[in-house]
Amino acid sequence: MTFLKSMALAMVVLAAPAAQAAITLTDLEGRQVVLDHVPDRIALGFYFEDYLAVAGPGGADRLVALSRAPWADWRPGQWAAYTARFPALETLPDIGHADDGTLSAEAIIAARPDVAILSTWQTVALGDPGLRQLAAAGVAVVALDYNAQTVERHVLSTQILGAVLGQPERARQLADLYRAEVDDTLARVAKAGPSHRKVYVELAQGGPSQIGNSYGQGMWAGVIDLLGGRNIAEGQIGNWGPLSPEYVIAQQPDIILLAGSEWLNRPASVPMGFGATDADTQPRLRAYANRPGWADLPAVATKQVYGIYHGGIRTLSDFVYLRSVAKALYPDAFADVDPVEELRAFYAQWLPVSPDGLFVTRLQ
Repeated sequence: MTFLKSMALAMVVLAAPAAQAAITLTDLEGRQVVLDHVPDRIALGFYFEDYLAVAGPGGADRLVALSRAPWADWRPGQWAAYTARFPALETLPDIGHADDGTLSAEAIIAARPDVAILSTWQTVALGDPGLRQLAAAGVAVVALDYNAQTVERHVLSTQILGAVLGQPERARQLADLYRAEVDDTLARVAKAGPSHRKVYVELAQGGPSQIGNSYGQGMWAGVIDLLGGRNIAEGQIGNWGPLSPEYVIAQQPDIILLAGSEWLNRPASVPMGFGATDADTQPRLRAYANRPGWADLPAVATKQVYGIYHGGIRTLSDFVYLRSVAKALYPDAFADVDPVEELRAFYAQWLPVSPDGLFVTRLQ
């Protein structure tokens, strides 16, 4: 997306106050969307916490359907926190899941929403036939993209949410906060000078006996790139995929990030997120550190092995994880930064639940 196009999009979004009868915007796939009014009935595919942060009080009451698996199955601890606060979420119709091919235009239409707010990868999964079917039924589709892990697309997605939900001022404050946190992070990085430290990220889902995905572009790769770290997966894989154990050992990473979460039926995974504790997580980190050939890796020898919450990436609060990785890369420059405390402050101001759990930790 060019700078001029980005600015034009932002101006369109900001020009759509809640009191205006019709809302016109351009979504993150470049489609023009027109809504007759601020919608009362919303089908939500992804970016659940971002939706609730921008919508504010009453946002959960406007939901009429969800893509359930990416929330309830991928983030069960987070799901439990929100369903305890909003029990009606449990009863919402499921519109299906893009990854297993069940995401359904018919299921969205059956819920009778005014608008379906989806990720760009979910609209790709629906394809042109599904999007045409929704349009014919009078359901507007708005695509967001926090996955790209760029400030530009985070901000534009937030502004679009603000326009759709009739909360442009709340969205502006959140976008400004995000920019300010990233700007402060990058200013500290620039002052510290370039880092030559190598970083390896692995999705720590299957346990040390299985090689999980790393990230070559976007998501965790986007975080490392933004900070000037040396991502050992760059040029080796596309967006994501496994790296060979031999390659990882040969690269001698200085920092290892094990992306954990609240996965169900993954007994060897690294537990991170809502409900996780160091008592559970530290033995799993040690199990990874004890992989064949890992004992002499610089990251393991210096205990620069981190558990980090995979569910926190691609969100408005992911500046916390950006700053966590920055603190590992540039410890002196971020000595006064407490990312966990910043996460608590974000939740206290913008979200209706508390982040009770473990979101960043280091091998002890």
